[in-house]
Amino acid sequence: MTGKPDRIDLTPNLNIPRALTGLWQVADLERGGTPIDIEQASDALIAYADTGFDGFDMADHYGSAELISARAREKLLARDGSTTARFFTKWCPQIHEHTAEAVRAGVQQRLDRLGVDCIDLLQVHWWTFEHPGWIEMMDQIMVHKQEGRIGAIGVTNVDADHLHMLLAEDYDIATNQVSFSVIDRRAAGDMAAVCKAHDVKLLAYGTLSGGFLSEKWIGQSEPADIPDWSKMKYKRFIDNAGGWEPFQSLLRALETVAKRHRVSIANVATRWVLEHEAVGSVIIGARVTESQHRSDNLALFSFALTDSDRDTLNEAFAGMQSIPGDCGDEYRKPPFLTASGDLSHHIDGLPLVYQPVEYRPGRWRISSGSIWEDICGFSRAFRVGNRILISGTTATHGSDRDICAGDVRGQTIFILDKIAAAIRSFGGSMDDVVRTRIYMPDASKWEPASRVHGRYFADVLPANTLIEISDLVGGYDIEIEAEAVLDNDG
Repeated sequence: MTGKPDRIDLTPNLNIPRALTGLWQVADLERGGTPIDIEQASDALIAYADTGFDGFDMADHYGSAELISARAREKLLARDGSTTARFFTKWCPQIHEHTAEAVRAGVQQRLDRLGVDCIDLLQVHWWTFEHPGWIEMMDQIMVHKQEGRIGAIGVTNVDADHLHMLLAEDYDIATNQVSFSVIDRRAAGDMAAVCKAHDVKLLAYGTLSGGFLSEKWIGQSEPADIPDWSKMKYKRFIDNAGGWEPFQSLLRALETVAKRHRVSIANVATRWVLEHEAVGSVIIGARVTESQHRSDNLALFSFALTDSDRDTLNEAFAGMQSIPGDCGDEYRKPPFLTASGDLSHHIDGLPLVYQPVEYRPGRWRISSGSIWEDICGFSRAFRVGNRILISGTTATHGSDRDICAGDVRGQTIFILDKIAAAIRSFGGSMDDVVRTRIYMPDASKWEPASRVHGRYFADVLPANTLIEISDLVGGYDIEIEAEAVLDNDG
């Protein structure tokens, strides 16, 4: 055993342990309404830092986590004069909080609660990619990094397509924090490829599935009553991966590997994630005033998986189902695999991107604000009865900003999000689309566009035509139009 966790340079100026201490369970500990003792909790963080686990992950909504971290940092500085401890937090803005003023206020609140002049890593979460405010929000986040209030930028629960789009827009993103475990292996696919292409590292959470990946659950009956938020969440992952029996088979495979190396099941499960090339660090949750597992966490760095170990685990994986969708989908679409369960009420309650205007009885239209709509005299979308017609749409944001210029995949993602927002504004969804037409000046670039189209419409499978044309106004690589039919006239 090394005695200290391995470390990685997340950026040239940000060296961190490869196992971060996650503080999201502070919110669970405080859910009765009583804050935990900051002095006791901050001392627990110092004990983690002294063991080498001096990277801490939290968020604006993790109860008192930021305040606890600020106190721990203050104590470390008073004791040692300096500290290598790093404190990562998240900002999860509401949809309307994308203006310069709103972003500045959100960043400043994080600075104040952490008691710092610069946030080591600020990670941002956006609820729906249909709302283009996330582009303006990221613009402002970049401003704060350039001005020195943010050391590095991360995102959370962003799928591979939208991470690609952000990177194609040249946002300086160091990390994406996503669920990644022996139960949820989605991040090993396209997400890993995007990270490798752009030197982005994953911060992997859920590696222990809320504590389910441990010896105590071997041979146990499926729990009917789950007391804490973390296990509520990850029991849903287990259910979607095939249920309790395949999970028991996985535990037995993990136990076999663990006995070979004389470590715990938790060590093996975490090590499998940590050894993936896209992963920078794993996040191991801590109930800071109740139970701490620093010694067991150190054992994570005492061994490496062999080919035989991987064969054992792969046999267990073969008996499981894949978690549906891509990374982060669990927060935006069914099945909602979150601690609180079904988030459809939240998603459905988000404000519309476009406001329909009834220009004559039974006929509605919307504008996206593109300069082309006024110049050429057309609407972004039109509804007559139960039919929704979407005009040819390019990757134009606002009046004239080109998104992902020169990148077909990024443009296609932005276009389909824009189409989805237009349909939703009329009371429909992408499930109502019956036809799409794709126009490209260079049909040899069909594959990245078609693959994105395939992911958006994997269940719907609308009629589709791809046409090569001589040129597109504005120099775009792709333009898409769509038609949707609702189940009623509304």
